[in-house]
Amino acid sequence: MTDASEIKSKRSPSRKFVGRQLFFLEVSTNRIQAMKPDGSDRKVVVTNCQLPDGIAIDVSAGHIYWTNMGSGVAVNDGSIERVDIDGTARKVIVPCGATFTPKQIQLDQKGGKLYWSDREGMRVMRCNLDGSEIETLIEAGRGELDRRDPTKWCIGITIDTDRRQIYWTQKGPDNAGKGRIFRADMDIPNGESPANRSDIEVLFDDLPEPIHLEFDLANRVLYWTDRGDPPRGNTVNRACVDLKTEPEILITHLMEGIGIALDVPGNQMFITDLAGSIYTANLNGKSKYNLLWSQGNFTGIAYAEI
Repeated sequence: MTDASEIKSKRSPSRKFVGRQLFFLEVSTNRIQAMKPDGSDRKVVVTNCQLPDGIAIDVSAGHIYWTNMGSGVAVNDGSIERVDIDGTARKVIVPCGATFTPKQIQLDQKGGKLYWSDREGMRVMRCNLDGSEIETLIEAGRGELDRRDPTKWCIGITIDTDRRQIYWTQKGPDNAGKGRIFRADMDIPNGESPANRSDIEVLFDDLPEPIHLEFDLANRVLYWTDRGDPPRGNTVNRACVDLKTEPEILITHLMEGIGIALDVPGNQMFITDLAGSIYTANLNGKSKYNLLWSQGNFTGIAYAEI
């Protein structure tokens, strides 16, 4: 028998969200908001989050997924929630204690999985879309001593669904130039463990503080924000992952850059920073424009066509 909540989750998204939409997290007020990519029709979708950081949209199912960092101190109380795009049918799918400080999150719709980075947990994790089968894929450290080392903190994540690979950032201490971006297969090699994998590859190192990641799958280009000090920090960067080219700085003068989302067919990116701004620009960084300015403290952002 199918109950009413299951029927509701299969409905098409609310008509008030039609066309191109941005969904973004305001950590200062613990809300999820939405607006059109030109900055118009701004509305609040969800309130009473707990330091939200990462967000992903499942358009076909009509769901928003987001991470809650928790209390903001070194306490294992992070969680992941899901809600319908119109803000109804809210549900905790990864409860407090199952992930320490979840940060950026990505949806693998084809594989039926959610992937996220866990900062103080020093892990990369995944689960089914209903929150079941929680797995640790990468374990950069374990225990209180390791937790004090920011080089082990996993922050951003993105996925290559074609080649079944994950990319993630470990940012390092503030402005230390020890940030790194890694790559590994989605699945742990046979006979190996999350803490001892032979397939982990460092793509880029000596970065200021790499934060969130996005992947242009069609062109195999990795984009990321960096919140370290200028000139290389507080920037948006990109690099061809197969050629391993030197990172190209596309945008500068962010104020603690965090979130990034791509509209590859539309040649457009969207960026948030902790100073409360949302920017848009072409994928090459040109034509940068402020959609919102000094509006709070923004973290994750997602783009969707509904």
